[in-house]
Amino acid sequence: MKRALYLVALLLLGSCASAPSRINDVCAVFDQRDGWFNSWYGAAKKTEREFGVPVPILMATIYAESGFSPYARPPRTKLLGFIPWTRPSSAYGYSQALDGTWLQYQKETGNYSARRTDFGDAADFVGWYHNKSVRTLGIAPDDAYSLYLAYYHGHAGFARGSWRNNASIQGYARKTAEMAARYQAQMRTCW
Repeated sequence: MKRALYLVALLLLGSCASAPSRINDVCAVFDQRDGWFNSWYGAAKKTEREFGVPVPILMATIYAESGFSPYARPPRTKLLGFIPWTRPSSAYGYSQALDGTWLQYQKETGNYSARRTDFGDAADFVGWYHNKSVRTLGIAPDDAYSLYLAYYHGHAGFARGSWRNNASIQGYARKTAEMAARYQAQMRTCW
């Protein structure tokens, strides 16, 4: 009996370590990750209340950054065109937070036990970062396009306008804003 309970616990915990399927439907994402031990919707709503960033924008940012994969990293560069080499950045986890920015988040929030592979912590990080964009750059909290540009380029890069001549990142920001709008419409029908 003990062995069976142990196995069930491992399966439940293990199922949380992979990306959910059907990530284009936020209701399905929440359905797959809301259970006894884990409530993504609850974590996202808590972040929305704390930082004022709507849940659909939080979820769309995480969708764009990692596809809801807890262990996402940028692909390795290649040495001589075929040997796996270094990664272009330290981005990691659901939020693809860089090492230094994650440390800043931990220091400013006092959440030193936060992990980039924990959805609740990653959602909180995204809300914290977007809230800083709202306060320091004057971006509206419901402007998913500009929030994503500031998230991707950093606050200084956004303020410099380094994104203006980058059609690729503008395309990513547009897709993120479209996903946020889709998630918002879907959330009206979730429950």
